[in-house]
Amino acid sequence: MLEKLQAAENRYEELTQKLTDPEVLSDTALYKNTATEHAELHDLISVYREYQRVLEEKNEAREALEANIDDEFRELVKEEYRLKTDEAAELEEKLRLLLAPKDPNDSKNVIVEIRPGAGGEEAALFAAVLFRMYLRYAERSGWKVETLNVSDTGIGGVKECTFTVIGRGAYSRLKYESGVHRVQRVPVTEAGGRIHTSTATVAVLPEMDDVEVDLNMNDVDIDTYRSSGAGGQHINKTESAIRLTHRPTGIVVTCQDEKSQLKNKERAFKVLRSKLYELQKEQQDSSVAETRRSQVGSGDRSERIRTYNYPQNRVTDHRIDLTLYKLTSVLDGDLDEIIDSLTTSERAEKLGRGDG
Repeated sequence: MLEKLQAAENRYEELTQKLTDPEVLSDTALYKNTATEHAELHDLISVYREYQRVLEEKNEAREALEANIDDEFRELVKEEYRLKTDEAAELEEKLRLLLAPKDPNDSKNVIVEIRPGAGGEEAALFAAVLFRMYLRYAERSGWKVETLNVSDTGIGGVKECTFTVIGRGAYSRLKYESGVHRVQRVPVTEAGGRIHTSTATVAVLPEMDDVEVDLNMNDVDIDTYRSSGAGGQHINKTESAIRLTHRPTGIVVTCQDEKSQLKNKERAFKVLRSKLYELQKEQQDSSVAETRRSQVGSGDRSERIRTYNYPQNRVTDHRIDLTLYKLTSVLDGDLDEIIDSLTTSERAEKLGRGDG
């Protein structure tokens, strides 16, 4: 492990120097790639340097214990040595997790799709709640959100919605949200006060560049139509919405922002490429669990990655048996505790398998 860490620190120092190199600064693509790699190493190197500092202090305490010192001072040094030993062990575990192999898509932006599952109108209302939760989480994380397509029910629910989240680490965090989300609550339309169970499905796809996906434009049908709007002065009078149909796979993508057909077309192709990437990945390895099909399942109530229980103010992530009694906060975008736990669990599993 120490050899890997030293090599990473050497690379970090090399990249730091490159970021001030006029030749790198004058090349936009080169500078972007250098800065990205530098940023990806930053957390690892920060922990490694802290680890080195703690080890040095631990060694100093050990040397002091070996010297001829009075009993009172010896007890203080013993306590210092114990604290530094524990601190070093914690940092070593952090380093092991940071060295675990990363998903190559972690640095990408993401495309998120939300659809109601079982539960009718209540499921559509819950889908809208999830949509707001992710918007708030993106806002807390300093990410930008671009809505690609939203089809609402007219009474606050969402029949389907697709949006892009743009920002550093978006996929590395949001990829854990893929799957069936279950809600248990009393619907506003329930006169008897009974708790109903409904679901919504979430799919998270890494946004793919043109060069990463084999897409033959001749295989795509492009249709235009009028965007659906709320009416009034903003109603769409031109056919700016775009529908793409990929004939070989049957994948259909729609995109509307009620303004620019060109922008809608560009965004729709990003979604199509991302879906094709997931499909190609599934075909290459049928055991891959992160494909879109396995992400969303059937939407059945028995399939779920997480349950949101309103009466108990409880959120339970079933993959790691994590239960939090702060539903209101989570639905307001406070997802870090859940996602941090999922990240740690995944890295620990990879280490246990000896991946990489």
